Amino acid sequence: MFPVAPTSRRHTARILALSLVTTFSAACGGPAEDASSTAVVYEGALVVTGNDSAPIENAVLVVENGRFTALGPAGSVEIPSGATRVDLSGKTVIPALVNAHVHLSLDRAEREEQLRHMAYYGAGTVVSMGLDEGAAPMEVRESPVPDGARTLIAGRGITSPEPGRSEVPHWVTTPDEARAAVAEEAEKGVDLVKIWVDDRNGQYERLSEPLYSAVIDEAHQHGLKVAAHIFSLEDAKGLLRAGVDMFAHSIRDQEVDDEVMSLWAERPNVVLIPNLPGPGVAADLSWISTVPAAELQEMQARESDRPAAQASFAIQAHNLDRLNEAGMRIAFGTDGSTPWAVHLELEDMVRAGMTPAEAIVAATRNSAELFELTEVGVVAPGNMADFVVLDASPLQDITNTRRISEVYLGGTAIDRAAMASRFRGETMQ
Repeated sequence: MFPVAPTSRRHTARILALSLVTTFSAACGGPAEDASSTAVVYEGALVVTGNDSAPIENAVLVVENGRFTALGPAGSVEIPSGATRVDLSGKTVIPALVNAHVHLSLDRAEREEQLRHMAYYGAGTVVSMGLDEGAAPMEVRESPVPDGARTLIAGRGITSPEPGRSEVPHWVTTPDEARAAVAEEAEKGVDLVKIWVDDRNGQYERLSEPLYSAVIDEAHQHGLKVAAHIFSLEDAKGLLRAGVDMFAHSIRDQEVDDEVMSLWAERPNVVLIPNLPGPGVAADLSWISTVPAAELQEMQARESDRPAAQASFAIQAHNLDRLNEAGMRIAFGTDGSTPWAVHLELEDMVRAGMTPAEAIVAATRNSAELFELTEVGVVAPGNMADFVVLDASPLQDITNTRRISEVYLGGTAIDRAAMASRFRGETMQ
C-alpha cells in the first residue's frame, strides 16, 4: 500500500479523537472527561467482526470510554465489576459501515443532516469524493457531527474541462496545471485526490494520460492517494500503469480482459470501490423508514424491471466477480448522497457473486484500511465502538443489514426514533 505521510496519520488520529469528544459531550451534556468510565457489556449476540475471522456466537462484547475493550465467546471474557449488562440474544453485531464514495452538500447545515441520515442507516465514516469547496467540508471534518458519520474529504477533484457540468473540480489542460491543482489541495489538507477520467459519452475530451500521470506523481509526492472515476477498460489499463491507488467505479464499457487482470495482479494494492449501478429489477422499498409515506409510495410506484439497466449491471457484476475471485482488494462505496444506498449496494455486491461475509468485509475493514483508518471498520479491542445491532444475521441474508435495531458511534447509541421522525417531517410529541 502506498505510504501515507506522517501528517496524514496525525490528521486521521485527530479526526478520531475529535469525534470521540463530540460523541461523549453530546451524550453526557458536558466535557468528555466527565463521561462515566463504567463499562457496558453486550451479551448473547452473534458478532461479525468485519475481518476474515469466523463470527463469534453467543459473544461477550465490552465497551468502555467509547472503545471496545474485550471480545470473545461467553465464558471467555471477564466481566468488569459494576458493568452495565445489555442482553443482545438473537441479535447480530457488525461494525459500522465505512462508505468510501459519497458526495455531500456544500451547505453546512445540509451536510450535517446528511451525515446524521447516513449514520441512521449504519454508516460510521464516509469519504466525500471531490466535489468539496468552501469552508464547510473542512469545518465538518474537523468538528464531527453529533449522531453523525465522520467524514474524510478529497476537496476539489481534477478533470479536463467539462462546461455544463459541475464547476467545483479543477479543470486542467497541461501537466503543470495538474500538478498545481494537486499542490493546492494538498496545502488545504485533503485526505486524498480525486480525478475523473471519462468523456461523458463523447461530450468532452477526457483527462489524458500525461495529465493523470502528473496528478498521480504529484499526489504521491505529497503523501496522498489518488482515486479515479473511470468508465472504460483502456483507461483502467493506463491508470494502472500510471500508479493509481483506487478506482472509484469499476470498468463499465466491457468485461475485463486478461491484460487488465495481469496489470492489476502486478499491483495488488490497487483497490476497487465497485459502486455498482442499479440491477434493473423492481425492488421492495418498504424497509426505508425515513421517507414520508406518500413519497415512499411514489418511489415504490416507479420501481420496474429495466432491461437496459440489467445489461449494464451484468457487465459490472461480472467484472466485480472476476476481480474478487482473483483476490483483488474490494472496498465499498455508493456515490451520491442517498443514505440508505449502503444496503442496496451490499445486496448488489452479493448479487454479483460476493458472499455476504465478503461484502461486509469490503464495507468495513477494507474501506477503513484503504484510508489507513486503524481504529474503525473492525469490532476488536482497542478500536472505537462504532457498531450496528441487527435483528437478524446478514450472513444468512445480506438484506438483513436493513433490520437495524441500534447504531452506536463511539459507544453511544444514536436516537434513531427521533431522527426518523425528523427525516419524515413529523412533529415529535
